[in-house]
Amino acid sequence: MENNLPNHIAIIPDANRRWARERGIPPWKGHEAGAENFEKLISYSLKKGIQCLSIWGSSIDNLTKRPLEEKKALLDIYKKYFTKMLEGKEIIENEARVNFIGRWEDQFPDSLKKIIYEVIEKTKNYQKRILNFMLAYNGTDDMLSAIEKINAKYEKGIKITAEVIKENLMTANIPAVDFVIRTGGEPHNSAGFMMWDTADAQLYFSPEKFPDFNEEKFQEALEEYARRQRRFGV
Repeated sequence: MENNLPNHIAIIPDANRRWARERGIPPWKGHEAGAENFEKLISYSLKKGIQCLSIWGSSIDNLTKRPLEEKKALLDIYKKYFTKMLEGKEIIENEARVNFIGRWEDQFPDSLKKIIYEVIEKTKNYQKRILNFMLAYNGTDDMLSAIEKINAKYEKGIKITAEVIKENLMTANIPAVDFVIRTGGEPHNSAGFMMWDTADAQLYFSPEKFPDFNEEKFQEALEEYARRQRRFGV
């Protein structure tokens, strides 16, 4: 692993739909292009030695408020690429544990969930790398859910610590995020994405729409991170 690489990178892949609109093609074609790009970035990340990579595949709103045709296309893309992952060798060779984080079990059809369960089972004992797919995931929902769990589990008067909050999040078993990359040229967060885990993260906003955020652009982001000095509020 190179010096000054972030241990945990989270990617917010914005602007697939805008990328498609500029080309006069359906929005799901932008999602297809984004999925193809993710394959390349995952491979690049593994080669670089990144220990943990989190990918925001969809928010809850992406799956509940967008047109049915677009949602169906997005689920078909997931099915295609997670099947490809299950049948491929890259995850196995890199001993990458694959996690799926969010409300996907409430939103996905059984056929897709079956593939996801197989990926989880196949990689559950790997310890060298971690690959997280955030599906039907909102950070605000994650935090509210954690509060509900704490309220249900603990007696009144218990001291609520940072450790208690973390262990009740959907992201309980993954490390804090060091570097957040958002594509698409809009410098903001959305739906409180990983709000607890990104508290001390460095932020990077790329003007590139996600399908155009290739390995070269990813490397530029990593070089920018390496030049920064993290102060953790000091």
